[in-house]
This record gives sequence, C-alpha cells and structure tokens, in this order.
Amino acid sequence: MSRYLLDTHTAIWYFKGDVAMSETAKRIILDPAISKYISIASAWELTIKISIGKLHFPGDAAGFIQAAQNNDITIVPIKTAHLTVLKDLPHIHRDPFDRLLVATAIAEGMTVITADNNIAYYEVKHIW
Repeated sequence: MSRYLLDTHTAIWYFKGDVAMSETAKRIILDPAISKYISIASAWELTIKISIGKLHFPGDAAGFIQAAQNNDITIVPIKTAHLTVLKDLPHIHRDPFDRLLVATAIAEGMTVITADNNIAYYEVKHIW
C-alpha cells in the first residue's frame, strides 16, 4: 500500500483550497484508499510561522490538527528512527523542518507530496 507524507505547505494549501495545489496531489489526498500522513513537525513549523506573523491558519495548530483528522490524515509523531536518519542526511536543504520531513519519509517508507524542488536532491520518493 502506498503511504504519502504531506509537506507542510502541501497540507496548508490543501486545507485552505489554494489553487497552487497540483492535480496529482489533490487526487492522492482525496483518495480514501490511500494512506496519508502529516508529521507533528508540520504543526510545529506552522506554529512558529503563525507566531512571527508569516502565516494565519484558522484555529492555529489545533485547527491544523483538526483539519488533518477531518480529512483522514494521520499525524505522525517524531520517532527515534526519524532522528537516526536525520543525523546522516546530507545538508542539501537548509530548512530543518523539511530535513526532518525527508528523514521521516525515508524511515517510514513514505512518498513526500511537495512542491519544494530541493526535496528532489534527497534519496526519497516525492511527487507533485
């Protein structure tokens, strides 16, 4: 079974109905037969962006988690296995949240749904 990890921006765009979403990403997220995940690190990233005024999300982190649950998207905690992969991950991407998402996807055997071109430089499955 295919398992997909939504990048933070992917989840935000999907929940807000942003036109920047690719048709492939929307199709995967809407398919009830596909397992979809969001890292708790995405809620952390969202919270930081809200606190510095770079983002608004209805209900803040709690609203983000609720939106995931309402869309049958499982929240993935940060696990030791993710940190083990992260430790050895090349420093291609400067964003620590994206690096953690890549490590999570590798450790969990997931495909990342992302518009971030830097993710392509890692040895992780990704689509947009």
